[in-house]
Amino acid sequence: MSNKTSRRPKPSEGTARPAGGPKRDGSANARNATAAARSRKAGGKAAKAIRDQGMSTNMKVTLALLGVVLVGLGALFVVVQRGSDDARAAAAERVVRDDSHRLSVAADGRVTVVEFLDFECPSCAAVYPAVEQLRAEYDGRIDYVVRNYPLPMHANAMNAALAVEAAAKQDAFEGMYQKLFETQRTWGNQSQDQAATFEGYARELGLDVDRYRADVADPATAARVNTDREDGSAAGVTGTPTFFVNGERFDGQPTYAGLKAAVDAALAE
Repeated sequence: MSNKTSRRPKPSEGTARPAGGPKRDGSANARNATAAARSRKAGGKAAKAIRDQGMSTNMKVTLALLGVVLVGLGALFVVVQRGSDDARAAAAERVVRDDSHRLSVAADGRVTVVEFLDFECPSCAAVYPAVEQLRAEYDGRIDYVVRNYPLPMHANAMNAALAVEAAAKQDAFEGMYQKLFETQRTWGNQSQDQAATFEGYARELGLDVDRYRADVADPATAARVNTDREDGSAAGVTGTPTFFVNGERFDGQPTYAGLKAAVDAALAE
């Protein structure tokens, strides 16, 4: 019989620790990490929603402001366009006045040709035969109006305009108009005052010379010439000759053929 006694091993010897403890700690950490991730994700969604809402509001404000600007621009365009149309209409009315000199008159008044001219202008003298031919061909079918536009570069242009206006007061506008162009080479392009020459033409036309002199000196005569010139400038006249057909500026060649084409087109309307 043995005297040795058996001893139980100590719990620390040869006995494994229960596995459940550490596994429980890892699971808790995982759950915490998942919860944190979900929280961050939820926070991100909330922040995005706030940003989206802010962008939507900003967009609405931007679109509203853009709409106001577009409406304002549209209204401004209408005002500017209306003002431009009114300005053109006012200029067209000033192209010819009720008391403007008419060399030819049509019964129906459908077509009106207006010429702004300078009696000392060589180009006006050059187109004068074409104008006379046009007037003869369309006699009784068009109104032909002559208006003064003396250019400062011509020393006697204003004297000539005063002469024709003074003659008009004795119903001799056409006679003086023709005389001035037909004799332009003798008096034009000279620095000397040609008032005496024009007075001689008045005498040749059978005018009352004393009355003619008084009318030439009358400030009202110069005022009328200046009104013609101001109306021309308002209508866009910068040189001579400048023609208008029914209030529209004629920008074609100032020849018989060019003017005839414009008149025919106006009569056909």
